[in-house]
Amino acid sequence: MNQYINSMSAQAVAEENQRFITRVYGWMALALTLTGMTAMRVASSQAMISFLASNMLLFWGLVIGELLLVGYLAAAVGRMTANTALAVFLGYSVLNGVTLSFLFLAYTSESISSTFLLTALTFGVMSFYGYVTKTDLTKIGNLAFMGLIGIIIASLFNIFFRSPAIYWITTYIGILVFVGLTAYDTQKIKSMNIIGNEGTEEDRKEAIIGALTLYLDFINLFILLLRLFGNRR
Repeated sequence: MNQYINSMSAQAVAEENQRFITRVYGWMALALTLTGMTAMRVASSQAMISFLASNMLLFWGLVIGELLLVGYLAAAVGRMTANTALAVFLGYSVLNGVTLSFLFLAYTSESISSTFLLTALTFGVMSFYGYVTKTDLTKIGNLAFMGLIGIIIASLFNIFFRSPAIYWITTYIGILVFVGLTAYDTQKIKSMNIIGNEGTEEDRKEAIIGALTLYLDFINLFILLLRLFGNRR
């Protein structure tokens, strides 16, 4: 493999990396599209919304199901085929669309659209920076991950105490965390591409895991920015 890589020109290596990143963003874009379409479809159906709202056990079951799907994909991707990994990823994006449909009831359509554009712009800038920078972003990634753990703990704590101060602190810190993670994860995904295995099962699975990582960064950044800038109905 090393001899194969050494025989490749720098341009050929760069082009293979670009094709890999293009696949990552392609899968991420497909998942985001499925999430958005599902959320709008569910939100537009009074019967479906009423059913979910009156069955909170089902709603939380869907949330737990999402977490289990993500955990399953991350833990078992090495034993899956690429097609199975893709099916799990896209299935998760559809389930996520169902649970996120309530955002369309809580916020105006205009603020959801404007926040989505703001999220796309912020994500795009930070992802581009992560792709082109020569600076090692590992320290930023580690800090962001520690911040994420803190946010999760504080959010769980706030389920019971319902403190507005904690809500807004986790919102502001969360935005910073996912801005940093977007750049770090992009750099990490770029570096994890194995040159020379293009088109293989492993290459496809690497692209799917990369897409899932960036998808989660985008969705969480969107939700946090919507908290800050969204206009409630």
